[in-house]
Amino acid sequence: MKSSPRPAESATPLAPGPGAGEKGLRSGALGLFSSVAIGISSTAPAYSLAATLGVIVAGVGLQAPIITMLAFVPMLLIAYAYRELNAVDADCGTTFTWATRAFGPRAGWMGGWGLIVADVIAMANLAEIAGIYGFRLVGLESLATSRVWTTVAGVVWIALMTAVCYVGIEVSGAMQRWVLCLEVAVLLLLAATALVKVYTDGPPTAMHVSASWFNPLHVPSAQALTTGVLAAVFIYWGWDTALTVNEETADSRHTPGRAAVLSTVLLLVIYGLVATSAQAFAGVGTTGIGLANPDNSGDVLSGLGGAVFGTAGLGHALTKLLILMVLISAVASTQTTILPSARTVFSMAAHKAVPSGFARLHRRFLTPTWSTVGMGLVSIAFLVLLTSVSHNVLADSIGSVGLAIAFYYGLTGFACVWYYRRVLTRSRRDLLFKGVLPGIGGLIMLFLFCYAAFHVYAAPGYGATSVRLPLLGRVGGVTVLGLGALLIGAALMPVVTREHTAALRLQRSLLPHRLPTLSAVESASRYLPADTRSGVGGDWYDVIPLSGSRVGLVVGEVLGHGLRAAAAMGRLRAGVRVLARLDLDPEELLAHLDDVVREEDGPGGPRGGVTCLYAVYDPVDGRCSLARAGHAPPVVADPAGGVRYAELPAGRPLGQGGPPFQRAELDLPAGSLIALYTDGLVEAVDGRRGLAETLAGLRRPLESLCDEALATLLPGPVDDDAVLLLVRTRRLDAGQVSDWELAPDPAAVAQARRMVTGRLDEWGLAELAFTTELIVSELVTNAIRYAPGPVRVRLIRDRSLICEVSDTGHTSPHLRQAARDDEGGRGLYIIAQLTERWGTRHTEDGKTIWTEQALPAEG
Repeated sequence: MKSSPRPAESATPLAPGPGAGEKGLRSGALGLFSSVAIGISSTAPAYSLAATLGVIVAGVGLQAPIITMLAFVPMLLIAYAYRELNAVDADCGTTFTWATRAFGPRAGWMGGWGLIVADVIAMANLAEIAGIYGFRLVGLESLATSRVWTTVAGVVWIALMTAVCYVGIEVSGAMQRWVLCLEVAVLLLLAATALVKVYTDGPPTAMHVSASWFNPLHVPSAQALTTGVLAAVFIYWGWDTALTVNEETADSRHTPGRAAVLSTVLLLVIYGLVATSAQAFAGVGTTGIGLANPDNSGDVLSGLGGAVFGTAGLGHALTKLLILMVLISAVASTQTTILPSARTVFSMAAHKAVPSGFARLHRRFLTPTWSTVGMGLVSIAFLVLLTSVSHNVLADSIGSVGLAIAFYYGLTGFACVWYYRRVLTRSRRDLLFKGVLPGIGGLIMLFLFCYAAFHVYAAPGYGATSVRLPLLGRVGGVTVLGLGALLIGAALMPVVTREHTAALRLQRSLLPHRLPTLSAVESASRYLPADTRSGVGGDWYDVIPLSGSRVGLVVGEVLGHGLRAAAAMGRLRAGVRVLARLDLDPEELLAHLDDVVREEDGPGGPRGGVTCLYAVYDPVDGRCSLARAGHAPPVVADPAGGVRYAELPAGRPLGQGGPPFQRAELDLPAGSLIALYTDGLVEAVDGRRGLAETLAGLRRPLESLCDEALATLLPGPVDDDAVLLLVRTRRLDAGQVSDWELAPDPAAVAQARRMVTGRLDEWGLAELAFTTELIVSELVTNAIRYAPGPVRVRLIRDRSLICEVSDTGHTSPHLRQAARDDEGGRGLYIIAQLTERWGTRHTEDGKTIWTEQALPAEG
């Protein structure tokens, strides 16, 4: 017998989930050393120094070393923000995910877009630089100056590095470890050799290191200081790559954060040492090997290498090795720049912020497939497009990278402060590392962004191009390209965040706008929507007034996300309110709701099931009946301070079929506290214990308890919707309730009227006596006529006058329009006209007919 062939599994499955550690990436592939290597390599230390040191010296002169070191400060502050955010949410989307949590999907989208823009532009430039240095290394200077051949070489380098990223993070990590060790070794050798020659047999340009080099007050002007820091700050950019591979790192919540801080500190050492030694050896002259020589401003290391190492024998080999290091630095940075952009797009796709196809994984390598290939292709297209249009435009696009970097770094700093705003006063450490330092870093980045965009880069003479804009005149091309790239993201933002916004608005419109004021309970609630586009879902809660001053309490969750879940939630909430008005017991209500869910299990219906908890509290006797369908049990705090999770049968989720639901009964003293919630509130470690500890202070106002519970359990935004409904029970005073039992005798009707009239006189409600007598007479007469056994009459003075007549019959009366010649059938019609509401409530012993009348206005 031949077995039928199984369908082939996709070689690139979608990420299993959007949460941190849930996307299917290869976890634990990188250690601390590999993370630090990736973080440092992403900054391209050799190339960054070669391309930037001359520009800094030209602007600030001898103070270049301290300017290089000062630029470290804002990067360290932002690194602390990355570390603190990663500690609670190790998501490879980094800025996209964290800004979404803190400020919403629009800010998150712009943060992710800023990172992608910076990486794509940098990749194109680094690949071209790698092509140029590759030709120079083998002596092909003519090809190094050819736009066509350098572009072809750049395309080849991008393709190769994309392939390395595609085949696995372990390969990338191993490559970066070796490359970094070799690169740092050559730079340290250059610095050491230069310093030795300065103090032994240095060239005429040599100068001994002076303390004044490290005094920023000696910078010629404040503008020169700011411009120098602006140029130097971006040579530290790239260390955050260590965070974008957090889900593939061992101890993903702590190791990447440590790697980020270590990377910036090590870069400070490397840059400070090389800048100081290079300046001491070459000086700041504008001729020869002087660092301010405009002919060498684009590459100070090539000429410096020959002067330091010599041009013959071993010196020549070391000079070539230095050029090779600049080449390798650019290549390594190209590869590590693909990592953050690919993983940011991958995370955005997992969270449904971009098409889900970009969330595909390679089944063997466990690396993002389409996002990695896509970023490589976009970078190639960008390089080819700009070099074919104008090489000057490509050069200015490199300068514009600074705006995108300052934008998303600053956004991350502010996101950290806002994310942790509720816990900043918890300790000095929290205030410093979660608030002060990230906040200062964000402000510095904001200043650098504005200063660069509207002053330095906007000058028509800055850069290689300029553009004449309406009303503004001629503006530097760097500003136009940088701001234009960000504005493209802003234009796309409403489209990609439309579903999240619609789902959130629908969700909020379907939830209670305010809870009713009732005598039975005092209530307060909080609804905290998820922060990602995939998170907004179907959590709901309600407080429903019932007959007899009772109250229905409900909390539920539609499993799933987006518009479908929110719409399903709205239908189920409406269904619960309708069923609750029928005065059904909790288990019966859930059984009917289960039928509703199963009927809707199709297009447009809830997917994955529904959980729900429904409770009915009676303030007359303090009894609370509860039943749940797969939902978390409520927390009950008694007035003495004891806190417990109520024990009641778990039940099955709605819509899945199975055994009937079961009810539990609780006796609640006045002042008891009940907490109903959804899983999103307690999904953190020890969340249930934290909720119980918070509710131990039950005597505090409910609004304060709600705020404290959210601050304790959810100090930052969440992946899943969270609902908290707090209810403090009350008991009706004995003087508000009167209860009589009557014999099944027609003479009991007159007795009932007398007792009711007397009690109304005592309550000062004599003006309701006539209508109440009619109601009691009709209901008691019907009870005696149609049901055996005793009859009970109960009056409740609450916010309305409630009259209840109970008997042992199980047949509900029906309101009908009596014909003109009918002798009966008008009793319920008259009652309906005299009361605000009336209805039937079935009990285990029979039924209760109840009516409500408005109390007369006071005064």
